[in-house]
Amino acid sequence: MASCPSVKNILVLDAEGKRVAVKYYADDWPSASSKLAFEKSLFVKTQKTSARTEADVVMFDGYIIVYKFIQDLHFFVTGGDEENELILASVLQGFSDAVGILLRNSVDKRTALENLDLIFLCLDEVVDGGIVLETDGNVIAEKVSGHGLEGAGSFTEQTISQALATAREHFARSLLK
Repeated sequence: MASCPSVKNILVLDAEGKRVAVKYYADDWPSASSKLAFEKSLFVKTQKTSARTEADVVMFDGYIIVYKFIQDLHFFVTGGDEENELILASVLQGFSDAVGILLRNSVDKRTALENLDLIFLCLDEVVDGGIVLETDGNVIAEKVSGHGLEGAGSFTEQTISQALATAREHFARSLLK
């Protein structure tokens, strides 16, 4: 499997290092306590860095970790020590872009927890069983939302004000045609 890029885990932690959404694809951490210990030590290792504008890479505990911070969320993608950092970075970028699109650029802990189902669907679209499936954020968001991005989600997923704004927009467009 050396020619097929793989991911060990994808983690989304909050500003205190607590889990928001995590998915493990490898048995490198056999128990829940070993997973939590890995997450805690990784958070402590990276919390003082400034990976806000671009992803950063670190070799940690024999793994290559690519990470990025958006608001109060910390996104991590872990690969084995033989993995290509650029592929891991593209996985991270695609995942974080898709989350940003689906959460309408309101990427923070509260919004993420309110839309946890969308985040887990993004994880499923990006990686399956550790194998990278998709790295384009727009394609991932489109697959998760179930259709094109023109409506940016169905009306059932929108708040009343967002639904009214979208309806107003569509009505104005139809008048201008």
